[in-house]
Amino acid sequence: MPQHDRSQIAELAHLYVDGAFDRRELLRRVAFVTGSLAAATMALEAVGLPAPAADPECDPCPADVRVPEDAADLEVLHQVQFPGAAGPLFAHQARPRHAPPLPGLLVIHENRGLNDHIRDVTRRAARAGFVAVGLDLLSRFGGTPDDPEEALRLYQQTTADGRLADLLSALDYLHTLGSVQGDKLGAVGFCAGGGNCWNLALTTEALSAAVVFYGAPVPPVDGLDTLVCPVLALYAELDRTLTRSVLPVITRLEDLQKPFGFSIYEGTNHAFHNDTGANYHRSAACDAWGKTTAFFQKHLTEA
Repeated sequence: MPQHDRSQIAELAHLYVDGAFDRRELLRRVAFVTGSLAAATMALEAVGLPAPAADPECDPCPADVRVPEDAADLEVLHQVQFPGAAGPLFAHQARPRHAPPLPGLLVIHENRGLNDHIRDVTRRAARAGFVAVGLDLLSRFGGTPDDPEEALRLYQQTTADGRLADLLSALDYLHTLGSVQGDKLGAVGFCAGGGNCWNLALTTEALSAAVVFYGAPVPPVDGLDTLVCPVLALYAELDRTLTRSVLPVITRLEDLQKPFGFSIYEGTNHAFHNDTGANYHRSAACDAWGKTTAFFQKHLTEA
């Protein structure tokens, strides 16, 4: 198989795992590359895509996990706009109705942009008692497109410096909201968003807490001295290469006596929290989200 085709198929497999489309659509797209469904099946096996699981942990989400856009207990703004370093930034915003000022929480998406799943996670954060803003890091391109392949291509055109600048602008925006306790800000990121969350936590003193879900890339160990806020790092046992890479970071944080928490979820793989993806692990996701909200409650709401 040509290297270009293999890379394209691996990219499609990654999008499938992250919940961009179902297995039927994955096979259709890979068959377009390989020329047949049989070849597509073999190609997916070659890039290590796990077979569809029959494990009961992969059951559909419990009814109380996803939060609908029209949830009566929330005030949801589907697309807010605020200034950024390179132009307007877009975001999904939610907060509890009729609540006093609350801590602000920045939700940082994966490398497929601000999709429906991350909007839902933003609303979950609001239901947990925060003013939540899910920033669209593809705002510089006009916002996240509907096609996940196109969103991934656009994300790959972003830069670490540009993403960091937009995240800092989002924190500035949270500071301006009368519904936010301006000195109580947190950030949570998933996958590539977790890598951006690491970078943000190492750059600014505006954060009071950060939570990283299987964040990649992990920060260099010689750059951890600048970390001020507590960090909770959540990784997956079967995501072995990435999880191994974070272990020196955890060791260094311990050496520096930085406040942090660290969990590796047994039997889970990358993107185990994403309930729209093939690697969703219900019990691990629920436990990790419970740890996340408790961590933010401790560091953003307690005196």
